[in-house]
Amino acid sequence: MKINMGSLDRILRIVAGLVIIGAGIAFKSWWGVIGVILLATAAIGFCPLYTLLGVSTCKLKSGTGGRA
Repeated sequence: MKINMGSLDRILRIVAGLVIIGAGIAFKSWWGVIGVILLATAAIGFCPLYTLLGVSTCKLKSGTGGRA
């Protein structure tokens, strides 16, 4: 599993995840589970959907052999 999310993407997912979880709790809805998914992908830095779409928001660092 290769990291495919950049810092800004991860921060936005954390914020959105917390907001969605809060709304799910406030409205007593299962939609809060989506927030948990966003937090989990932000924590590991990998989004399976990005892999399927061939997208990466992670900037490669030079001199690391192509790994972030």
